[in-house]
Amino acid sequence: MDILTQQLFNGLTIGSVYSLVALGLTLVYGILHIPNFAHGALYMLGAYVTLTSMLLWNMNYWLAIALSVIVVGLLGVLMERLVFNPLKNAPPIHDKIAAIGILLFLEALAQLMWGADYRSMSTPYGEVVNIFGMTVTMQRMLINIGAIVVMVLLYLFLKKTFVGSTIIAMAQNRKGAHLVGINTNKVAMLTFLISGALAAIAASLSSPINLVFPGMGHLVILKAFVIIILGGMGSIPGAIVGGYILGFSESLGATYISNDYKDIIAFVLLIVILSIKPQGLFSREGF
Repeated sequence: MDILTQQLFNGLTIGSVYSLVALGLTLVYGILHIPNFAHGALYMLGAYVTLTSMLLWNMNYWLAIALSVIVVGLLGVLMERLVFNPLKNAPPIHDKIAAIGILLFLEALAQLMWGADYRSMSTPYGEVVNIFGMTVTMQRMLINIGAIVVMVLLYLFLKKTFVGSTIIAMAQNRKGAHLVGINTNKVAMLTFLISGALAAIAASLSSPINLVFPGMGHLVILKAFVIIILGGMGSIPGAIVGGYILGFSESLGATYISNDYKDIIAFVLLIVILSIKPQGLFSREGF
C-alpha cells in the first residue's frame, strides 16, 4: 500500500508538469490553431534562464523563476510577431514548418550558449519529509501546489476578467471577435505570452528533480501533444485531465509493469482513448 501511495504522489507530480506544458500548447492551438512544436524549446529555455540567474547572478530561486517567466513569455511574443503573424494567411503547413525551424534554431542556440552537458539545478526546497507513509521532497510538493495555483489563476483570469473573455471569444470565433472590436493581434500576443510563461514555470519547478540540457523539451512536448489530443484539441479542461491521466499511468506503469516501457504508455493511451472517443475526452467547447 505504501508503494502505491508513493507512486500515486509521483504520478501527481509528473501530471502537474505535463498539464502546465500542455496548457500553454492548447491555448495557442485553441485560439490561433497553431500546433507550436517550438513550445518544447520554450520549456528548455525556461529552465536555462532560471539556472543561469541562480548561478551567475546569485538570484533567489523565486526571483529567478520570475525572470524566466518574463524572458520566455516575451520570447513567445517575439515568436508570434516575427514568425507566426506573417504566416496567418498562409497554408497551415507553413506554421508547422516554421515551428519546427524555431525549435531547431533555439536548441542550437542553447547548445552554443550553455553547451551540451547535462546540468543540475539546486533548490532551497530539497529537504525530505514523511507524509502519510510517503517519503517526498519539498520540491515535489512545491510542483503540485504551484501547478494547482497556476491552473486556478489561469481559470479565474479567463473566466472572470474582461481580457480573459476576449481570449475565449477569439477561441470561439476569430473573425467574429474582430468584427465586434476585439484587437486580435493583441490577443494573439497575449496568448503567446501566457503560453511561454506556463512553459517557463513548468520547467523551473521540475528541473531541480530532473536535469537541464538542450534536448530536454523533446519528450515533454511530444507527450504534451499526446495530452491535448487525448483531452480534445483546444480544450483547457482536457489538457489538465489528460496531463494527470498520463502522469498517473506512467508512474504506475513504471512500478508495476516496467520502467523501460513507461514512455510508450502515452501512445498506448492515445490509441485506446481515441478508439473509444475519437474527438478526445472533452469537446472543443470545453475551452
